[in-house]
Amino acid sequence: MSGITTLGQFIIEKQADFPYAKGELSRLLRDIGIAAKIVNREVNKAGLVDILGDAGQTNIQGEGQKKLDVYADEQFIKALQSGGECCVVASEEHENPVYMQSGVSKNAKYIICIDPLDGSSNIDVNVSVGTIFSIYRRLSDTGVSCNSNDILQHGTKQVAAGYVIYGSSTMLVYTTGKGVNGFTLDPSIGEFCLSHPDMKIPEAGLIYSINEGNYSKFPNGVKQYIKYCQMEDVATQRPYASRYIGSMVADIHRNLLKGGIFLYPTTSAHPNGKLRLMYECNPIAFIVEQAGGKATNGYQRILDIEPKTLHQRTAAFLGNTAMVELLEDFLQKYQ
Repeated sequence: MSGITTLGQFIIEKQADFPYAKGELSRLLRDIGIAAKIVNREVNKAGLVDILGDAGQTNIQGEGQKKLDVYADEQFIKALQSGGECCVVASEEHENPVYMQSGVSKNAKYIICIDPLDGSSNIDVNVSVGTIFSIYRRLSDTGVSCNSNDILQHGTKQVAAGYVIYGSSTMLVYTTGKGVNGFTLDPSIGEFCLSHPDMKIPEAGLIYSINEGNYSKFPNGVKQYIKYCQMEDVATQRPYASRYIGSMVADIHRNLLKGGIFLYPTTSAHPNGKLRLMYECNPIAFIVEQAGGKATNGYQRILDIEPKTLHQRTAAFLGNTAMVELLEDFLQKYQ
């Protein structure tokens, strides 16, 4: 174990960065890490057990069969409820916020927004999926129930955000506003170990990630940017490589390590965009900015967008600063 820094150790070492937290934030991040290990176990054996069926089916024992994203949602909520540091969870799997009902939760100081299993449709074909989470401090007084103002906060108010990618190896990547650090799960000891300290997006981005199957429905500026990416130009090392997985976490993770831009524009079918602001775009935008990149909806910084509803949608362009700014120029030019 010499030289290895576990997630738990790292969180404790950084606890002094948050004197107001008195350990609660550290315990909250620990609870998320524990739930991620449980979900990872099920993701890894998903092809061996009847866990891929639709919710509502029953297995041979007559027990309710749960889709993996429903299972993941339950595990994170269970871990956060038992941990006692979270007063409410806003999840993609629930129309309304889930308020923690235990007595200790009334005094909890944190709100979690979470997509328990991003890209879950890819499970059936053994493609990487992930979890995205965002942490806010509550605005209301402790001792009473949280309200919508506690949940619908600007992305700039996040105290921490992260994602877990369940792939060939499982990684937890998070930020508390002081850089981005990545931890890889070592199955032999059952611990997330620091493997990618102080992650930064490479300055030169040569990858663009977008579902080009929707090309005909894209805004003209996005179409022109794609054409730019595909043109041959030695000076700018074009054409760029097109890489699209279909799991936001997996696409973002690759571009974070390799350099690139992730594009999810509005379309004629989704004029407000498709990705959710609170539990997808805000946490990923926080991570991308902390890694030295940029995150916008094409016209406005994502973290400055006014949240009005829990499941609010937005366009999203995230990645290398220069690539995102050029995309914005194309949107302005070809409106």
